[in-house]
Amino acid sequence: MTLISLFAALTAVGAFISIPLYPVPLTLQTLFTLLAAMTLGSVMGASSQIIYVLLGVIGLPVFAGFKAGIGILFGPTGGFLLGFIVCAFIVGKIMELKNEKNIFYYLGAGLIGTIILYIIGITQLSLVTGIGIKKAIAVGMLPFLPGDILKIIAVSFIASKLKPIIELK
Repeated sequence: MTLISLFAALTAVGAFISIPLYPVPLTLQTLFTLLAAMTLGSVMGASSQIIYVLLGVIGLPVFAGFKAGIGILFGPTGGFLLGFIVCAFIVGKIMELKNEKNIFYYLGAGLIGTIILYIIGITQLSLVTGIGIKKAIAVGMLPFLPGDILKIIAVSFIASKLKPIIELK
């Protein structure tokens, strides 16, 4: 339970480290979502993201731009927030499939999780704003790809070193 809470808090901190782009801000939330999934597994990783989202829904300003409330989930960025939960669960499941993992396994899991996150986030961005899928990709994905690739690389190395330590506890 402590690790779940820790990763929920880290995801909130990741939201505060933000470059305000419109309509989707650049944050470190994806890094902590992937790190939770890779180190805690599917259920605990997804649980950390559920707690993070619930904290924002009940009014704590833990979303990017110090925003809060259930309305955020129905706005342009709500798909990304809900996508954190799905991403964490699926990446965690991928990590549970194999005992011996090399860095490429972590990189692949991170890439799959990020693609899933984009599918959910871009879909809602397009539907809520009415801008169409191509425009949603142009404003909600393309500007973030270089940073997300760097985050996947960083989190893969961090998780590959951190996971054995967490498993010892």
